[in-house]
Amino acid sequence: MKPPPGLLYSVLDLSPILKGETAAQSFRHSLNLAQHVEKWGYHRYWVAEHHNIPGVASAATSVVIGHIAGGTSTIRVGSGGIMLPNHAPLVIAEQFGTLESLYPGRIDLGLGRAPGGDQLTARALRRGLGSSGDTFPADVRELQGFLGAPLPGQRVFAVPGQGLHVPLYLLGSSTFSATLAAEMGLPFAFASHFAPELLHQALDIYRSQFQPSAALDKPHVMIGVNVIAADTDGEAQRLFTSLQQVFLNLIRGRPTQLQPPVEDINALWNPVEATQVYRMTRCSAVGGPDTFRQQIEVLLNDTGADEIIATAHIHDQQTRLHSFEIAADVFKSLQHFNS
Repeated sequence: MKPPPGLLYSVLDLSPILKGETAAQSFRHSLNLAQHVEKWGYHRYWVAEHHNIPGVASAATSVVIGHIAGGTSTIRVGSGGIMLPNHAPLVIAEQFGTLESLYPGRIDLGLGRAPGGDQLTARALRRGLGSSGDTFPADVRELQGFLGAPLPGQRVFAVPGQGLHVPLYLLGSSTFSATLAAEMGLPFAFASHFAPELLHQALDIYRSQFQPSAALDKPHVMIGVNVIAADTDGEAQRLFTSLQQVFLNLIRGRPTQLQPPVEDINALWNPVEATQVYRMTRCSAVGGPDTFRQQIEVLLNDTGADEIIATAHIHDQQTRLHSFEIAADVFKSLQHFNS
């Protein structure tokens, strides 16, 4: 699994459900976005597993991946990620073996160890199967075995899946998965788009402890970035208020569908909430083309990332497309980074 040289840029999508719309419309929007970013040079398109959140439609992540892959032709499609403790490794191996069989050479399997929802939801998902964040390293290795070459004496096989070597990526917002990714010689994606606090510590651990493997010969760092690009700085800041409302409602324990932008975000929160939202969204690039480029350059210089995986909660499909198109032009101009 050797990525092409230079900066890679990709998309992370939660299939957001817009206020007044349905999940069916969200899936149409996601496919439409994937078809556009494929033309604009984005490397991969990932969808994320979340549960019991009114504004997120991508709970059945493998199904959504099939929908996206079936409507595109060249872009890599995968999970950012599958929350492995919610599933038996064999089931995920079969699902992604099926996807790889249908769309060969285009499927990624990104893995996380969080529940993708609250603890009550996690209990409803897991039904006491025994998996948890504590079993994550063993679960990853078991999954890797189901996707690898059969072993002597092996009696349980992923069909399809065995021998297909679907590439694995480890995701995290702490140092735990950074350490595991380094030990296993796997690519590492940090969830800096919502939890940037441990970004530098995690990247330092991953790079310093990385052990080459059959999958990867040197570290590959992906960082999540909230990407809101528009024709002007003012318009981008206004669009950004939809994402700020997402985090505000999560802080208050009242997640909702994706809300339209507002003219004055300060009218919606108190100073303590504002500080918390700013802290969670620190890894963002928001602005017109010039400002956006400057912010991306700062992030790349600061992290040395090999790949940006961009996410955008924008309450209008055409505006969202325009944002990703502006971003693509900037990313293309920065492909000398890390080349």
